[in-house]
Amino acid sequence: MTDTALAGASADQAAPGRTKRPTNRPAAKPHGQWKVDGTAPLNANETWKQEDNGLNVRERIESVYSKHGFDSIDGTDLHGRFRWWGLYTQRKPGIDGGKTATLEPHELEDKYFMLRVRIDGGALTTEQLRVIGQISVDFGRDSADLTDRQNIQLHWIRVEDVPEIWRRLESVDLSTTEACGDVPRVILGSPVAGIAKDEIIDPTPLIHELAERFIGDPELANLPRKFKTAITGHPSQDVVHEINDVALVGLVHPELGIGYDLWVGGALSTNPMLGKRLGAFVRPDQAADVWLGVTSIFRDYGYRRMRTKARLKFLLADWGPVKFRQVLEDEYLGYKLDDGPAAPKPSTPGDHIGVHEQKDGKFFIGATPLAGRLSGTQLVKLADTLEARGSQRLRTTPHQKLVVLDVPRDEVEPLVAELDALGLSARPSVFRRGTIACTGIEYCKLAIVETKLTAATAVAELERRLADLVETQQLPQALSLHINGCPNSCARIQTADIGLKGMMLPTPDGDPTPGFQVHLGGGLASDSREEAGLGRTVRGLKVTADDLPDYVERVVRKFVADHSEGQTFAEWAFAAEEGDLQ
Repeated sequence: MTDTALAGASADQAAPGRTKRPTNRPAAKPHGQWKVDGTAPLNANETWKQEDNGLNVRERIESVYSKHGFDSIDGTDLHGRFRWWGLYTQRKPGIDGGKTATLEPHELEDKYFMLRVRIDGGALTTEQLRVIGQISVDFGRDSADLTDRQNIQLHWIRVEDVPEIWRRLESVDLSTTEACGDVPRVILGSPVAGIAKDEIIDPTPLIHELAERFIGDPELANLPRKFKTAITGHPSQDVVHEINDVALVGLVHPELGIGYDLWVGGALSTNPMLGKRLGAFVRPDQAADVWLGVTSIFRDYGYRRMRTKARLKFLLADWGPVKFRQVLEDEYLGYKLDDGPAAPKPSTPGDHIGVHEQKDGKFFIGATPLAGRLSGTQLVKLADTLEARGSQRLRTTPHQKLVVLDVPRDEVEPLVAELDALGLSARPSVFRRGTIACTGIEYCKLAIVETKLTAATAVAELERRLADLVETQQLPQALSLHINGCPNSCARIQTADIGLKGMMLPTPDGDPTPGFQVHLGGGLASDSREEAGLGRTVRGLKVTADDLPDYVERVVRKFVADHSEGQTFAEWAFAAEEGDLQ
């Protein structure tokens, strides 16, 4: 008898001298776990995934849809399988945020696509960057966004142009394979992998192995929902590992040497949960098998009946880290992992902004655009500029930044100036450095409010209004402002100093206006924070988009005036009275 059955028998046992009463409890519904409930699909989404693997839609895109146009696309392919190749329909222009939740998907969508270019580890050559930029110019109305998943997204893509786009990308070893969908998404990797002086372990070979072995593998192309990976060997822990489904964080074990600390079950969205350490030390030669084991647990035991519960975090919450590790070792690895310590607190910022010397004597430069927004023209010019200064490599980051590698010493300052002219600041203000924004209502069908322009306006206003605090060196050295267009938290609002969740707010005249619910004091492990924590929400604390600069100025000035010595903004925000945060 199982533990659950034993517990049930005990609870139903009649007390001495009393008659047992029937419980008439309804039977628990199955979760749709393949290894528990069988593989029979329990909803429409699982049905079409089993009927035809999402990877198979590529052939139809190339041979049918690209030749006959948007109106020829099968509805299930359009709204389902296209994601397996990085394609989502984008939002039709002119539909305000108040209609996002009331219109059907086909009423919201345009006949154009967002195309996500998969960049595992964020690693790019200047040749690859130029190809992406030129695709944007030729097919995407010059659009290009850096995401906080190290991808580059293009917009205004027609299905007729997708085969040529794939041809160009694949000619330089890039792809859109499984850039979206219920699959292993892009693998986050340290932007300074292989070049940082203080790196513990270079994860590049592991990232390459995982991408080559498993991305595009039909055996892993039908997961319950998306599956996110982060791997770093840098002590700054620069891949937001606490909010990924599986993460490997480099460290030095006191007896076993260099390896990884294993984290599982992190994700945000509308039900945020931080990942948990399994207490396991993963040797470099075990890492690929461990990744496959965790991914396979999600495939086989993940909840499939309800999409809202179909992330690994819900399984981990029910199982706990001890059982998860036991199943991983007993059913998938066939051996026990060594116990291991946690990685120490980071001592340097993980966004890598600024100029830093590499271990080979050359330099890398971390630079930030404004909230991730660029253009294809800028990408092409950037590739030309880097090559002229002796660099042929760069990295995207999980913070919507770029890191240029291999810059000779005498080219550093000229390149910093040229980057600045391209809209990429290597010495940004606190606000420009710390601001990220999701795609927003401009392109996203889920969005309620505009984000990119809102972020740009807020940064410019705050730089102007708080110049006095800059001059007197009273601003905190780091302050994160994350702006999201809906509750789904693509911009990680719960882990920001100031996180903003888009919504429509009532006004006195009854006409709703775009605005945000405010989260305060969140953050991930960093040089100023021992461990990750979710932000605080204050009842009724909402600001309109127009009032956003006013609010941030007000709360930052309150922090400067009231915080104790050495207290971070996040610490102050959690300690402050609600009235001080309004």
